[in-house]
Amino acid sequence: MSSYYEKFLATGEVKCIDEEIPFEIPQGWEWTRIGNIFNHTSGKQQSGSNKNGGTPQKFITTSNLYWGYFILDNVKVMNFTEEEIKTCSATKGDLLVCEGGAGYGRSAIWNYDYDICLQNHVHRLRPCVNGICEYVYHFIYLLKESNNLASVGTAMPGLSANRLKGLLLPFPPLPEQKRIVAKLEELLPLIKKYSEVQDCLEELNISINDKLKKSILQEAIQGKLVPQIADEGTAQELLEQIRQEKLQLVKDGKLKKSALTDSIIFKGDDNKYWEKNGKNEKDITDEIPFEIPDSWAWVRLSSISDITGGYAFQSSSLKEELGKRVIRISDISEQGFVNTKIVRYNGTPISDIYRIQKFDIIMAMTGGTVGKSLFVRELPEDELLLNQRVARIRNLWISVDYLNFVIIAPHIKEFISKQKNSTNDNISMADISNFLIPLPSIKEQLRIVEKLYNLASIMRG
Repeated sequence: MSSYYEKFLATGEVKCIDEEIPFEIPQGWEWTRIGNIFNHTSGKQQSGSNKNGGTPQKFITTSNLYWGYFILDNVKVMNFTEEEIKTCSATKGDLLVCEGGAGYGRSAIWNYDYDICLQNHVHRLRPCVNGICEYVYHFIYLLKESNNLASVGTAMPGLSANRLKGLLLPFPPLPEQKRIVAKLEELLPLIKKYSEVQDCLEELNISINDKLKKSILQEAIQGKLVPQIADEGTAQELLEQIRQEKLQLVKDGKLKKSALTDSIIFKGDDNKYWEKNGKNEKDITDEIPFEIPDSWAWVRLSSISDITGGYAFQSSSLKEELGKRVIRISDISEQGFVNTKIVRYNGTPISDIYRIQKFDIIMAMTGGTVGKSLFVRELPEDELLLNQRVARIRNLWISVDYLNFVIIAPHIKEFISKQKNSTNDNISMADISNFLIPLPSIKEQLRIVEKLYNLASIMRG
C-alpha cells in the first residue's frame, strides 16, 4: 500500500500520515481535513458586558442545536456589534456543530431564510463549495455513533475548533456525495424504525425473563418445582432436630436461652393457620401467602437464623483510609459489594457480632432500596463490619442457598412493601424476624437449589 502524505502550504512541510488513515478509499476520492473545505468560526461568548453596546440580536446556543434540527422556541437575545453580527452569525446553508458538553458533535444545517447569531460554543462551518454540507453532516454523525468523535479536554467532553478542523474526511466527488446522501436518507428512517423495534423487543425480553424468574422461584418455594419424595423426611422432623441442637447449644453456653422461645405454626382442624408462642395461640391465616405441601412447614425467620442489626458508627469515625471496611446500605447491590466511596473504621474495637462472615445475607432496612439484599458468597480480603440500618441474617440450620432464594421471593418483597409507609421507607428487626419461610426437608431444599441454578444457567443462555 502506498503511503499517505500531507503538505502544509504555509510552511512547505510534508508529513507522512499513514497512522491517521483508518481505511482505503475508492479511486477518485481524496482524504482531506474539514478545515480545508470549510471556513470556520465560532460564536460570541455570553458575559455581563453583552448587556451594553451593540444591537440586540437573537442567538442560539448548544441547547438549541440537535442532530439534524433546531429547537427555536427558547431563543435568547444578546447585544452584538456590527462586526460580530458579520462574524458570529449563521446564514442559510451553514453547517453548525456543538463544541462542548454531553451533546458535543451534534450538528445541523441552518436552512432558514434569515440569519441567526451564535453563542461561542457553537461552531459555524461555511462550505467553500456549495452542496457538501449534507455529506459532511452524515460523516460527523457516523463518527459520533461509532465513538470515533474523540473528546478533548479532561473536565467535560468537547470538540475544540482545532480538533473539528483537523478531522480527516474521506471526500468523494460531489455527484457521488449526493447519491450517498440520498441513499442514507432513504435508509436512515428504516434503521431508526428497526432500532426502535429492537429496543422494544429487548425491553420485552427483559420483562419476560424477569417474570419467568419470579414465576419459577414462586413455583420452587411452593413445592411445585421438584417432586415430593416421602423418604426424604418432613419439615417437622427437621424442626425437631433444630430444637434439640438449640437445647445442646444452650447447655454448652453457646446460645442464649431466649433462642428456645420459637413460635410453632400449625394448621388446625378448622383449616386455619395458628401460631403458638408459649401459652398464647393466634390465628395467622391472613398472613399465610400460599399453600405448601403437607410435609413442609411455615416458620418465622428468627426460628432458623441468627439475625442482628448493624453498629451505630459515628460518621466522624468513618474514614476513607486505614481500618476495617464498614458496609453501609449504599455498599450493597444484588450483584455484590459496591467498591466505590469505601469508608473504614479505625476506632475502639467493637463486638464480633457486627463482623460479616461468608454466607451471611445482609439487607437494607431503610431508604428507597429498603429490602435490597446481598448473599455474601465470597469475602474480600478486608474485614467487613456492619453499619446501622443494615441487617445481617446468618443461617444456622438449613441450606443457605435455599434461604437466600426465599428472601428474594415475591411474598417477602410484598411483605416489606406493606411494612413501609408514605413517610418512612423502613423495616424493623422485628419485621425481618417475622418473615414467613416455607420450609421443606433438607434434602428437598438441596434439590430445589440445584434445579433453580440449572434453570438460571439455561436462561442466561
